[in-house]
Amino acid sequence: MRDVHPAVEKAVETLPLNSLTRRRLLRGTGLASASLAASALLAGCSDDPAVAEGAVGNFPRTPAWKFVFVCHVTTNPFFTPTQYGAEDACKLLGVQFQWTGSVNSVVAEMVDATNTAVSAKADGLAVAVVDKAAFKAPVDQALDAGIPVVSFNADGAPDDPGTNRLAYIGQGLYESGYELGRRALTQLDGGEVAGFIATPGQLNIQPRIDGAQAAFKDSGKPVTFTPIATNADVTQGLSIIDAYVQGHPNLAGLLAVDAGSTQSVGQTVAKYKLRDKGLKVAGGFDLVPETLAAVKSGDLDYTIDQQPYLQGFLPVLALYLHKLTGGLLFPTQTNTGLLFVTKDNVDPYQGTKTRYEGSDTAVKLVERSGPIAHP
Repeated sequence: MRDVHPAVEKAVETLPLNSLTRRRLLRGTGLASASLAASALLAGCSDDPAVAEGAVGNFPRTPAWKFVFVCHVTTNPFFTPTQYGAEDACKLLGVQFQWTGSVNSVVAEMVDATNTAVSAKADGLAVAVVDKAAFKAPVDQALDAGIPVVSFNADGAPDDPGTNRLAYIGQGLYESGYELGRRALTQLDGGEVAGFIATPGQLNIQPRIDGAQAAFKDSGKPVTFTPIATNADVTQGLSIIDAYVQGHPNLAGLLAVDAGSTQSVGQTVAKYKLRDKGLKVAGGFDLVPETLAAVKSGDLDYTIDQQPYLQGFLPVLALYLHKLTGGLLFPTQTNTGLLFVTKDNVDPYQGTKTRYEGSDTAVKLVERSGPIAHP
């Protein structure tokens, strides 16, 4: 093992990690120079302008570290604010990022992108772990090479993450699905409810459909909940939802656990005027413009904001601080939230064009005269 500063070794030993991950971190190149990193950090905070030259804020000058994001649907509009978040964090800290992965949630393509990043000696990885088994070895290879890894947007269960990633930064997935179902139950006494999911089995959305199903079961109400696979391609998913609705005229509820399916549910409710035909509740996830319009019109009762901007900004910050301090500042589990957007509070989302929600590219201050209510 490389020589490790005693303070660093002590700090790592206190972290909630298994022994294998501790050993990987301690023999990583970053921790071997922890004392130098700590000295540089103190110098960057000094009052000496000569020392501070070239620093970012109070941070010391660092290499232009490159962090690689591996996403399952790289061109999906949901991740537009995520990329803006990563870009803004990189600009703030003087580092850079690469956005790669798969267009259509093909796990093999994501694994190839991860392995390529490791071979290219990336300075850190943020991976959407949509498949625990597939990413176990690539994450271990990165850690063995001294490359810190966090997951974002998708991960295993809290008690079984499936990989040795250092932390998960994203929404509590099962919990958000459970709350999706619980809110639907405030408008339902029973009946048939369909739950649409673009990619069954993948860890970014399968826990949500499981959570919704559990909420209905726990309620004791006579609700028949049926999960239905749609498609990662929004156009194909819309046609599947359209056909299902036509074949099931007595539906009491329509729910969705991904952005594309949620958008399509709203469009289908409007197309067939399902409110006039007894539909009690419709809801889902995320903030694409079509979904917000459907919430405003009443075709969707609610959608859930998981703050995708933070899912880009925070991984960059976590990886940067980990590198800066030689591992002393360890990435932490971060839940990016669960905010219900309804007809009562949708106006600010529609009326504010901002990169923080992905509706604008401009860097600007968003000023507001009053708070946003989140029922």
